[in-house]
Amino acid sequence: MPRTPEENDRIRQLSKQNIRAAAMELFIKQGYYATSINDLAKQAGISKGLLYNYYKGKEELLAEMVEARIREVIEVMEGATALEKPSEQLKHIIEGAIDNIHQSPEVHRFYLHLQTQPEADEELIKYSKLIIKENARMFEVQCEIFERLGVKQPRKRSLYFSSVLQGIMLMISTYPKEFPIEEIKNQIIQEFCTA
Repeated sequence: MPRTPEENDRIRQLSKQNIRAAAMELFIKQGYYATSINDLAKQAGISKGLLYNYYKGKEELLAEMVEARIREVIEVMEGATALEKPSEQLKHIIEGAIDNIHQSPEVHRFYLHLQTQPEADEELIKYSKLIIKENARMFEVQCEIFERLGVKQPRKRSLYFSSVLQGIMLMISTYPKEFPIEEIKNQIIQEFCTA
């Protein structure tokens, strides 16, 4: 019995997910430029030809990975804005960010590295700019949340909030086993989410 179009699409999406996971592992371990298509195919357990069936090359694969990362950030922000109270919105952002980093600290390090690419790196800078643009959009949403909380200087408060949260995320991604995640999460929630 032949497969349905839905089943074919599900298999295709699972294969692409497997390739993205293999790419993330290699990009973290070896770096983007040191990772070849052969490396990617081997890590994913597929032939080079099959990999090319899904992606034209390494850059298209990276582009899809960045788009997926941006979608994750958007989902957290949309989940936050769907909540009624600004304090609940901030708590949702905090928990979403910290839990995400705790689950995959190396992924955060990879995207942080990608955000800090030199301007002269024409291949990677466009992805850096996409992530930075989404972070700027997220910052504006946070400003609106702090404004709704009645904070006198919502932009400064949002900047401080972002700085604290980014610092926590960096510490978790750098020292995932040693960092007191729940204790620090509760502390940032208490500082920003209680009136």
